[in-house]
Amino acid sequence: MNVFDYLLGESGFLHKDLLIGNREKLSYSDLYSRSLKLARFLKEKYGEHNNILLVSPNSVFFLVAYLGIMKSGNVCVPLNPGIEDHNLSFIVNLCKSDIAFISSTLKDTKWELISDIYYEIPDALHGNEDESIQLFENGGFEDDQLAEIIFTSGSTGEPKGVMITHRNIIANTSSIIEYLKLTGDDIIEVVLPFYYCYGLSLLHTHMKVGGSVVFNNDFMFLGSVINDLNKYNCTGFSGVPSHFQVLLRKSRSFKSTSFPALRYVTQAGGKLHTVFIREFMDSFPDIKFYVMYGQTEATARLSYLPPERLYDKLGSMGRAIPDVELALMNDSGEFIREPGVVGEVVAKGQNIMKGYLGDPEGTAQTLRSGWLHTGDLAYRDEDGFFFLTARKKEIIKVGGKRISPKEIEEVIVTIPGVVDCSISAIDDDVLGEALKAVIVLADTEDTEMNEDFIKRTCAKKLTPEKVPQIIEFKSNIEIAATGKKVKKINNRIP
Repeated sequence: MNVFDYLLGESGFLHKDLLIGNREKLSYSDLYSRSLKLARFLKEKYGEHNNILLVSPNSVFFLVAYLGIMKSGNVCVPLNPGIEDHNLSFIVNLCKSDIAFISSTLKDTKWELISDIYYEIPDALHGNEDESIQLFENGGFEDDQLAEIIFTSGSTGEPKGVMITHRNIIANTSSIIEYLKLTGDDIIEVVLPFYYCYGLSLLHTHMKVGGSVVFNNDFMFLGSVINDLNKYNCTGFSGVPSHFQVLLRKSRSFKSTSFPALRYVTQAGGKLHTVFIREFMDSFPDIKFYVMYGQTEATARLSYLPPERLYDKLGSMGRAIPDVELALMNDSGEFIREPGVVGEVVAKGQNIMKGYLGDPEGTAQTLRSGWLHTGDLAYRDEDGFFFLTARKKEIIKVGGKRISPKEIEEVIVTIPGVVDCSISAIDDDVLGEALKAVIVLADTEDTEMNEDFIKRTCAKKLTPEKVPQIIEFKSNIEIAATGKKVKKINNRIP
């Protein structure tokens, strides 16, 4: 089944708005009609199986182009509007992309390497809707046909193009709807961009159930984010760790504001330290907090921690979402059955990617014997709940000892006044690698918050080799457009 038909087969005829908000509105019926006509235009002009770039902030333009491209049998490649020139050139060549839909607000000479650019939805969308429907009535469509390619930046090297099929999106959307218990009454405030799989999952799930979305593309204006939650009676909010850290410790009004309509929040995109989860729970005991875990290679989601288990399983990534199997493997490729033993998280399900575009070697390393190898290390407790310990690539060796940055970060963020902490490795001629802590403070004028205080606090709770040698203080978290924080690694020790 085509994702377009799955998402809009029923909701596409609803006489209600999918998109609500101050700047733009869009009804389900208008979205259905406009994207279907665009699909006809693309299929008649270009055929199928083209990789078509889509560069736009969250907007009506994005919604129409995104669904129209996939309905036409072509492949949508959503990109960060702020993409660097060298990464754009790499992706265009890898995808062999000659077609792009780019928001008119983003006109720039860097797009000129693409031959056919549409800054507006083509006029052909005004064609007869019945003819558009008839064009697609007799065409077969395989579930494993590519729907989109999502590029992940990774910590080093060139971007990887994650190939997502129509089946992948349908499977993951169905699973998420089931455990979040979403209905047509749900309204979510979206601060995550749609070139990021987490953001797209919010769109897919709410579109499928006939709910509504509110776009807020300016998260750093905290007042507007907080106001929109109540102004539009949002029942849901989703963010990565930095979103919750900033709301809880940078905003003066968030914790004192009442959100009567807010039923739940979800957190993914990295591990949020337990001190922030407790802080949210204490401030909003009636709002369900879903801790989630996933990867782009899994379309979005792999596990979740039910809110009712948050207190007794705090720090856990939960258990597998419906219709997904999670397990642990050791370095020899053997399954780990015993509780408490650390291994690599592996996953199996209909949501697992088809592979990496143009990278058979990377695909073979990541997809082995039907299992997605996530690169994340975890253990499982006696009740079957998974607890992440580190990413394989993040392990730091200091004097030959393996250290997980998360353990140190967890200690530092418990200090009142600390908004965030990032531990990274720096080259050291004696130890091989040493530890550097970059700490974001709510108040940089606090004289008590100094290097000596941080080291003494760490020394009380950590072994000596885990105490950071270098400490840097900042006033703001460096975050990417997805909301994920930017970590700089492999610096030389001063």
